Amino acid sequence: MTTLSFEFFPTKTDEGTGNLLKVRDELAPFNPEFFSVTYGAGGSTRDRTFAIVKAIQERGIAAAPHLSCVGDSKTDLRDLLTRYKELGINRIVTLRGDLPSGSGLASSELRYANELVEFIREETGDHFTLEVAAYPEMHPQATSFEKDLQNFVRKVKAGADSAITQYFFNADSYFHFVDRVRAMGVDIPIIPGIMPITNYSKLARFSDSCGAEIPRWIRKQLEAYGDDSDSIVKFGEEVVTDMCRRLLDGGAPGLHFYTLNQSKPSLAVWKNLI
Repeated sequence: MTTLSFEFFPTKTDEGTGNLLKVRDELAPFNPEFFSVTYGAGGSTRDRTFAIVKAIQERGIAAAPHLSCVGDSKTDLRDLLTRYKELGINRIVTLRGDLPSGSGLASSELRYANELVEFIREETGDHFTLEVAAYPEMHPQATSFEKDLQNFVRKVKAGADSAITQYFFNADSYFHFVDRVRAMGVDIPIIPGIMPITNYSKLARFSDSCGAEIPRWIRKQLEAYGDDSDSIVKFGEEVVTDMCRRLLDGGAPGLHFYTLNQSKPSLAVWKNLI
């Protein structure tokens, strides 16, 4: 069975949160397995993340909060895990997290995602389904593709149940990554992360910073559209739909949409597939 899930990020205003909950209600009828909610560097959005997770859970949909370890103490993490258990949460997306400005890994009690997975397992046993991140095109801070594969395997061996990838626009990168880690003994589901294309300049800027490659032919076509946003959206929908269809036909177990707190772009792609 193909799984479907959506990701949100905490907004900075009450108005933004209200709009996000409208998006939640627009996506809910498609029966996603869960909605995930991101977590700012060093826990900077902790309270807003918790509030949105609570609102999703109260709507009767499974929520999966992101939890990162860099910048948070074990005491803080332990407290948050307890609060999530009390809320009825049973899935967490575990990440190293971005480094808060002016700090480094050395200042953190837990420095890497595999250590966070181990910590959660030690504290809560099998209560939580633990998702980890995968990088088909290599983590931007990894020193080599081989070491990045080893880091991923380390997270899985620490107790991960499933993985969600960074977004990409080349299905071959996903299939190559899956083949490589399967050969290394990994058998957990690896869900492709999908980023709809709606705004070229923002996508290019974000992709350059996170290491996601936009194939040259896609870049050139998007550049050619200039400020023609309708053509960008239409072309983006076609490109992403075709890639998703190939992923699912090739054995991907589901799709995880990075919604950017919007419903239409993700649903346009999903409706083309069902």
